[in-house]
Amino acid sequence: MSQTPRSQNRFRVAQLNPRQPTPFELAPDAEGRAAIAAELGLSALPALRLTGEIRPAPSDAWEVVARLSAKVVQPCVVTLAPVKTTLSEQVHRVFSPHAAQPEGDETEMGDEEMEPLGQFIDVEAMMIEALSLALPLYPRAQGAALDEPESETEEETRKPFAGLADLLKKE
Repeated sequence: MSQTPRSQNRFRVAQLNPRQPTPFELAPDAEGRAAIAAELGLSALPALRLTGEIRPAPSDAWEVVARLSAKVVQPCVVTLAPVKTTLSEQVHRVFSPHAAQPEGDETEMGDEEMEPLGQFIDVEAMMIEALSLALPLYPRAQGAALDEPESETEEETRKPFAGLADLLKKE
């Protein structure tokens, strides 16, 4: 029996079926995409979709396997012209009751895909995080380049300690 993907943002762990995967599909409307674009500093977010399933995993854990697809518009870092990018990323997370939350000033980084299991699995938060990680850090419009600084010749290079030996000799 084939289940159709449910459109839901958060799944209560206690209501997930431990014997079969729970499919989901999340595609925010124009207002939701505009809010996400504003949160991430994007010029526009014409398309965004996260499709996947939540599966039972060993040791009382839950595994999320999904595909993120998006079309984003960002300002060019050189010219501020709009740069359109199409993204398609695989998303994989494991939510385990045995993963600990970092406490205080703890800086140790564990497994990137392992997350602590709470009462809910929030696929919307996962979608926004995956989108922010997939965005180009320095988007550039076609043909945009930074001007290269003029290189100084060896004679023009400042040598701050060049006269130090002369000063020491005077004393």
